[in-house]
Amino acid sequence: MIKQMILAAGLAVAAMGVSSAALAQAKGPVIGVSWSNFQEERWKTDEAAIKAAIEKVGGTYLSADAQSSPAKQLTDVESLISRGAKAIIVLAQDAQAVRPAVQKAVNEGIAVVGYDRLIEIPQAFYLTFDNVEVGRMMAREIQKAKPEGNYAFIKGSSADPNANFLYQGSIEVLKPAIDAGKIKNVGEAFTDGWLPANAQRNMEQILTRNSNKVDAVVAANDGTAGGAIAAMAAQGLAGSVPVSGQDADRAALNRVALGTQTVTIWKDARELGRNAAEIAIKLAGGAKLTEIAGAKSWNEGPTKQAMTALFLTPVPVTKDNLNVVIEAGWAPKAAVCQGVAPGKAKACD
Repeated sequence: MIKQMILAAGLAVAAMGVSSAALAQAKGPVIGVSWSNFQEERWKTDEAAIKAAIEKVGGTYLSADAQSSPAKQLTDVESLISRGAKAIIVLAQDAQAVRPAVQKAVNEGIAVVGYDRLIEIPQAFYLTFDNVEVGRMMAREIQKAKPEGNYAFIKGSSADPNANFLYQGSIEVLKPAIDAGKIKNVGEAFTDGWLPANAQRNMEQILTRNSNKVDAVVAANDGTAGGAIAAMAAQGLAGSVPVSGQDADRAALNRVALGTQTVTIWKDARELGRNAAEIAIKLAGGAKLTEIAGAKSWNEGPTKQAMTALFLTPVPVTKDNLNVVIEAGWAPKAAVCQGVAPGKAKACD
């Protein structure tokens, strides 16, 4: 088994064109990234920003794709350690499952950046957008579109603390209307692995239980929103029920333009990726967590441990301000406006 792991690590290095000699000659630090998966469109955008920032200082980028497997991510992080990473950026598939490998890294003096998803180990830096605020933003837009009625909540993965942060923010906004009886929670479900197929199944079950009487859906991201919308499309409800999402995936932006999705929260992955790389480079160079510009002490995770964190600001995108992502070069107009009839969305006219 050990021989197989060593061979796999060696093949991965060769496949990426990174030899031991190249690592030794690199001017900057060796930065590893452990990705949970590349299923979501946005991670490729994050990766490009991370690589650019690392290469700008002459550093070396190493990566591993856990392919949605918590067990593989454990060995991925250990492999990045053995391959000489001085700092590791970890997008956790399962925040608890990856802890032993992250703890091993910090014990060996390797800096760790918990990327977008919380890994509640105080020695790890936590970088993300304000996910509670993302939840609030989604709920505000859905409530604006449908102030009263039956609400369904398609949550993210139960293994990802972000799912609870998002739900917390949404409920914070909706609670007064729920308490007043104006909004009724008719179903909520976690989405294993954030997989759209699982979100679709969850939405189908909620629709069945409620005889299709669902007036609004707070979905945790664009992938789960897509799954929920697919379930509603099969019942002829797509476009008539407000649905939230986040990540500003091109498919979601197109759905916003078409009117089948109400809002997506734009978290500029280019900014997140650049910040992650720059933080990892500084930490690899010996900087303390508290020396990172904009960092603050934060202890609102599940176990309330004192973390050092940096929170970036998200932007809600609706049909009314789709031009924001187009003008920023986040998504081309052709992709956002594909199939959109004249007069349907101002940004597409």
